Amino acid sequence: MASHLSGRPPCKGGTKHADEQNRQDDAHGLAQIVKAGWYREVGVKSLDSHTIRSMLGARSQLISMRVEVSNQIRGMLKTFGIVLRRHDGLSFEALVSEACERDIGRVSHTVGTLLAVYSGLKAQILCLDRELARYARGSALCRRLMSIPGVGLLSAIAFITAIDDPVRFAKSSSVGAYLGLTPRRYQSVEIDHNGKISKCGDPLVRAYLFEAATTLLTRVGSWSALKAWGLRIAKRSGMKKAAVAVARKMAVIMHRVWTTGESFRWTSTPEHEAS
Repeated sequence: MASHLSGRPPCKGGTKHADEQNRQDDAHGLAQIVKAGWYREVGVKSLDSHTIRSMLGARSQLISMRVEVSNQIRGMLKTFGIVLRRHDGLSFEALVSEACERDIGRVSHTVGTLLAVYSGLKAQILCLDRELARYARGSALCRRLMSIPGVGLLSAIAFITAIDDPVRFAKSSSVGAYLGLTPRRYQSVEIDHNGKISKCGDPLVRAYLFEAATTLLTRVGSWSALKAWGLRIAKRSGMKKAAVAVARKMAVIMHRVWTTGESFRWTSTPEHEAS
């Protein structure tokens, strides 16, 4: 500023010298951090996990697009007094084709275009499902995780790609927090209570685990200690909270099965299971 006021041109090398000094200071600071151990190792997932995870993400996106297109078709037909109702043995395409046979003018052409998009999305989703099924058949770990009641193909694959390396977790109980299935803690002066789940981590894996837990509680007929524990929570706090709790415990069990190589225990004690 003084050089401008005095009429002298600013020093051209000043900015360059300052940048060089900043780089040296940053390098010195990083060296001190490494020397003191003030850093945490960052896990890098394998290329295989990234590849399979991209397939799961693409499948989820295509399903969302398929739902959006089907809702648009239903809304368009409803404007003209045609309500699509579910019939046993008839697919969505058959219901729409039957509705387009009525005299609805040029709208039938628009509906037909959307239906072609719907069919294309459905076909591509089926292709991804076949690839994921082929991967599951070739993975012994995936088949072992699928032996847990409620855990299906997508839940097992999503969990494997999210964790990638189970050694990263010293305790299996940490997996629930990593996937955002543990409650938040609010502490301030005399206030200390738990809130809703943190929802950290991969939302797709969390959704699959929640679906697996709901399936275990409502559809799986075989009895297990995990289901009994979840139903006790449902009776006390409701089905939704029970499903979240079971999803968290299911993630812990899946990590334990992964690290130990053991099979899922249907009862709480192995002695009772062996008898």
